[in-house]
Amino acid sequence: MTAVWIDASSGASGDMLLGALVGAGVPVEVLQHAIDAVSPEPVTLRVEEVRRGGLAATRVHVDVPDSHHHRTWRDVRTMLDGHDLALAAFERLAVAEGAVHGTSPDEVHFHEVGALDAIADVVGVSAGFTHLGASSVTVSPVAVGSGTIQAAHGTLPVPPPAVAELLRGVPTFAGPAPMELCTPTGAALLTTVATAWGPQPAMTVDTIGVGAGGRDPDGHANVVRLFLGVETGAGAGPLLLECNVDDLDPRVWPAVIAALLDAGASDAWLTPILMKKGRPAHTLSVLVDAARAADVRATVFRQTSTIGLREQPVAKHALEREFTEVEIDGQTISVKLARHDGVVVNAQPEYDDVARAATELGRPVADVLAEAAALSRRFL
Repeated sequence: MTAVWIDASSGASGDMLLGALVGAGVPVEVLQHAIDAVSPEPVTLRVEEVRRGGLAATRVHVDVPDSHHHRTWRDVRTMLDGHDLALAAFERLAVAEGAVHGTSPDEVHFHEVGALDAIADVVGVSAGFTHLGASSVTVSPVAVGSGTIQAAHGTLPVPPPAVAELLRGVPTFAGPAPMELCTPTGAALLTTVATAWGPQPAMTVDTIGVGAGGRDPDGHANVVRLFLGVETGAGAGPLLLECNVDDLDPRVWPAVIAALLDAGASDAWLTPILMKKGRPAHTLSVLVDAARAADVRATVFRQTSTIGLREQPVAKHALEREFTEVEIDGQTISVKLARHDGVVVNAQPEYDDVARAATELGRPVADVLAEAAALSRRFL
């Protein structure tokens, strides 16, 4: 499966991400076409090969006409209708700005990030990641910078309030220079495309794109690096997620398990335990493929009261599976067959089908289950 790792150790901005995507092989025409489809005025992308801190990098200039039009989230939402990834990024911006200024997201005036160049950044980057079609996007801890900046509302600390809000719950650090390293647009895009946060995952890297920002400070390379390749090793296999919960109404657990399976978990189960001070509790265990882990983690945090998860890679050996059917008094019941080295070693009727058949026939479930199991033995 295709994997992406974004090295944001020098920060991130919209134009830096555009450069990294083009440097990694995304045709600039893909980005331009997406921007042309939504922009109310002509916007042109121009690619330049530059050097930043001694590194060769790709810079994508966004050439826009002079415009002082300040758009609200309502305006931008109409422009981006149907562009899901771009809409999600701008919605994050609107919610963050609304939280910072104490207003409704719909009433937020985006100022700088509502300008055409920022819209082009968001739409272009979103189109680039859609083009890559990666199954996972891992982002390193994000450098945010330090010091102060001049903005529309005067002098602001770094990270600016909107960036700090956007990066809640994300690993960040000051970074290599006392300046703004991560912009609101960069923060919104990273948090939208990321499926995981941390160091480079296990992957075979095929392509590296290095995207340049407009500034070239002394002391560090002002770039974002994008690694594109194939997932390998333990990082691409199944993961075991676990947490201990002692304060959730036990009647909720069946809905939690169902939500985890819907989110992509291959299995989920509870183990009764006794915690400190003699408190009864449960360990929630979830088995999930690494590519679906981000959705499952989010579901655990939304559906339960836990505030932390343990995670470890595990090995899994699964038999080949197929389905067939048996019939009892006109009722069809699915049977799951498991093969080892091509030989059927297990044949089990599906319980939901058995229960349905028992209801239709007016017979005890145990009787129908026993008859279905007996019929299934002929497949062994």
